[in-house]
Amino acid sequence: MRVVIAEDAVLLREGLAGLLERFGHTVAAAVGDAPALIEAVAAHRPDVVVTDVRMPPGFADEGLRAALELRRRDPALAVLVLSQYVEQTYAGELLETGAGIGYLLKDRIGDVREFVEALDRVAAGGTVVDPEVVRQLLRRRRDPLARLTPREHEVLGLIAEGRSNASIAKELYVTEAAVAKHIAGIFAKLDLPPAADGHRRVLAVLAYLRG
Repeated sequence: MRVVIAEDAVLLREGLAGLLERFGHTVAAAVGDAPALIEAVAAHRPDVVVTDVRMPPGFADEGLRAALELRRRDPALAVLVLSQYVEQTYAGELLETGAGIGYLLKDRIGDVREFVEALDRVAAGGTVVDPEVVRQLLRRRRDPLARLTPREHEVLGLIAEGRSNASIAKELYVTEAAVAKHIAGIFAKLDLPPAADGHRRVLAVLAYLRG
């Protein structure tokens, strides 16, 4: 797939480009600021964007705001945010734009292959969110949390990581039937009615973030 990378740290930017190319992807552009990201996406029309949050000129939230603008222009564009920070003002808004979104924390990525697999899932229309990102966003939106049991919290965190029912069952040492029951409870407590498109797993995380 074709990837555009936006990262102001040149060593990390070049390292990411080399890594993705080793896994068979094409890096159409690797840029160091948000305006260049917007231009690169317009010029190269990538399948997925990998962007940091804090970039020149202000080193605040330029990368995340650029990602939001890109999603407004093209809702089908996959975006993976890769940052040291959880930028709460816009992170929830970006996640609410739908599927094909990821938000991972640099310091918590322990395996290169898992990162590339996460990028592949996002490019394929999945949603991948680091559990720490979910926790930090939910601190500001606590009301829905009170309705879930501790186990349902765990299950929802694993759903946010893009895990299947089988993977969640293995992680929590329970049966798949138990996982399905917990997920049904989450959907009910978050007032998510049956959806024909089967997208309730993502909607559950987004409803959680909206509070």
